Amino acid sequence: MPKARALDPTPLVPKCWVAVASAEHVRIGRTGGFMQVCHGKGTPLRRISAGDWVAYYSPTETFGGNDRLQALTAIGVVKSGDPYQADMDGFQPFRRDVRWINAAETPIRPLLDELSFSADNKNWGYQLRLGLFEIERRDMRRIARAMNASVLPVEELLVARVA
Repeated sequence: MPKARALDPTPLVPKCWVAVASAEHVRIGRTGGFMQVCHGKGTPLRRISAGDWVAYYSPTETFGGNDRLQALTAIGVVKSGDPYQADMDGFQPFRRDVRWINAAETPIRPLLDELSFSADNKNWGYQLRLGLFEIERRDMRRIARAMNASVLPVEELLVARVA
């Protein structure tokens, strides 16, 4: 009798997330193939699963700077694997690996009336203080299109049954 195989932990319907970081930090993550949120905390990264989509919103160009940017700066798909700690000269932030999609940084303002988390909500920026929050798939598709992403999130995945 054949052995049972473990189920693939990748969700059939991936979740979509917005993470928040300065553009300078997002670009470091894009180059290194990882994401990091909430000043390196691990708990928020444990909410994310392999196959989930993530888009970064950058309020500023530099960390702690007054150089307002308010742009979407990266979009990608979370790779399999658990959050892990990196070592940056004594600072040990938690990270997740991400397959970043080729996309252009784009201002968020033109999208605010179209996104469910910001439309008709003059305080839309408040949830950004969380550093990571879930959004609807249709919002992620709008973001991907606005960023001219080379790959777009799908509405749902079709699963074939194997007899």
